[in-house]
Amino acid sequence: MNDPIISLHIVTWNSMRFLPDLLSSIKEQTFKEINILIIDNASSDGVEDFVKEHYPEIVFIRNARNLGFSAAHNQGIRYAIEHWPKEALQDRFILLTNPDIIFTPTYLEELIASARVHPEVASFGGKLLRAFGENIGDEVFKQTVRSDRLDSVGLNPHRNYTVTDRGAGELDQGQYDEEAFVFGISGALVLFRASSLEDVRYQDEILDHHFFAYKEDVDLAWRLQQAGWDAFYVPRAVAYHYRGMYGPEKSGLWQRLRNHRSKSSLRNFFSTRNHWLMLIKNIHSRHFFLALPWIAFYEGGRLIYVLFFEHSGLRTIKETCSLFPVMLKKRAHVFKKAKRSAKDLRHWFV
Repeated sequence: MNDPIISLHIVTWNSMRFLPDLLSSIKEQTFKEINILIIDNASSDGVEDFVKEHYPEIVFIRNARNLGFSAAHNQGIRYAIEHWPKEALQDRFILLTNPDIIFTPTYLEELIASARVHPEVASFGGKLLRAFGENIGDEVFKQTVRSDRLDSVGLNPHRNYTVTDRGAGELDQGQYDEEAFVFGISGALVLFRASSLEDVRYQDEILDHHFFAYKEDVDLAWRLQQAGWDAFYVPRAVAYHYRGMYGPEKSGLWQRLRNHRSKSSLRNFFSTRNHWLMLIKNIHSRHFFLALPWIAFYEGGRLIYVLFFEHSGLRTIKETCSLFPVMLKKRAHVFKKAKRSAKDLRHWFV
């Protein structure tokens, strides 16, 4: 492995319908100091043969089974960090991207320019817009529509301690054209300073592997904030995302629950369980009691919905309870590493 500025990681699981467009857009980047690493979770769609034939320079790691988004990305992050000198980690970066992303040519150049100006920042992200695929005959996504509808311009916490994608579902009319510090960046596409990930590492984990998939990006953003690291939004960096699980950011409890019902039971299981695990790990006791009315209303509604309207409801509750002791151990590590007080973080959750 060379010594690039960016180690770019893609976790795949039967993602061939998206991967060619992603890799093509990476190849067109104006910033060239990149190594690409694909971690495949036991796909059966020929991704390994495709990569070896068309992109032999890419490092390809194949897992024998689906380890999930978090554990697979942890493999890649450890691989990159172990190949860099420890003293270089402050100026090295790891970019996590979903397979269903399309970069504009200057995306990485814009993020790196910002990263060099803000050494105190752990994570950087740009303006992520939604892409749609038009069905033409039997070929799915033959034609890509790059829309002006926002997918994410950062993570936005609320006083009930839910976290949504900032701007999600809005038309891009320039309302997010200013650089800004944000709570965190969506895990669909985020650039991390390598030293920040090493700083919040727990044993072999950077992303929490117990989460498997969903909400692991919010959990990591929260831990980085507590450890004294910032996140920064760079609007000049533009990319597009075929998002499979989304809703408008500005929606009430019952609208969110209806949107929740339209998604697969497995996604809903991980999303709900991981949100509860994230609260156990990260919320300050003082914050919990201050926000208790809002948390109780929202989570009470979610609990009733899970119990009565989801087939996986009992499993969600059972696994949350079984993982409670593990989360308490991780919570102790989070607060041992914390450099910011409850008061320092309170302004995000109002």
